[in-house]
Amino acid sequence: MSTKKRLVFDIETIGEDFDALDETTKSSLTRWIEREAYDTEEYHRSLTDLKNGLGFSPLTGEIVAVGVLDIDREKGGVYFQSPDKKMERFEEDGITFEAMTEAEILKKFWEIAAQYNLFATFNGRPFDAPFLMIRSAIHGIRPSKNLMAGRYLSQQHAEAVHIDLLDQLSFMGAVRKKGSLHLWSRAFGIKSPKSEGVTGDDVAKLFAQKKYLEIARYNIGDLRATRELFRKWEEFLNF
Repeated sequence: MSTKKRLVFDIETIGEDFDALDETTKSSLTRWIEREAYDTEEYHRSLTDLKNGLGFSPLTGEIVAVGVLDIDREKGGVYFQSPDKKMERFEEDGITFEAMTEAEILKKFWEIAAQYNLFATFNGRPFDAPFLMIRSAIHGIRPSKNLMAGRYLSQQHAEAVHIDLLDQLSFMGAVRKKGSLHLWSRAFGIKSPKSEGVTGDDVAKLFAQKKYLEIARYNIGDLRATRELFRKWEEFLNF
């Protein structure tokens, strides 16, 4: 077993309500659509995509769940928003479920991260890690680890090694088709988190329907698939 303490993490996000934004913000977000759309139909199609994609940016989205899973132990947790439902903390199959505000979720994540020195994600370098760090700064919370120190493992500090499996398995983008977590899981015979019929695209709808625990449980599927994929990479492709 590695002497490093190793953690998988994954986030779920939602976007702001576009119609509730101020006019300056709307204009800033849609300026490129107005410039590039070649007709009204194309404009409305692009506008719909933009509204549905606000959760991909920490400037227009927020974190509704963060999941963590120890790579070497059957222990983890999902910390999630449940604004309209009071939920007591509970444990299930080694996973702690706890409802919190976004700020509390971020504080909890960095408290846990401080105890680890290797982090594994899938697509975490362009999405999860910067989203966590920027949303934390917005809330006035200083991250306990720099998860964006360097893209290449040789550039990273020993106390915060971040292994983005999408980078590693695609050989830093050299592979023509990078593939989704579902496709990589399928290829390696790992149970896909998408096999239960829920995908990341469903999170905003589930949140609007107040199905907060369903989001948390979906997050666990991502964590476990990422952990198993990490183990495959470590055994066969970590040189």
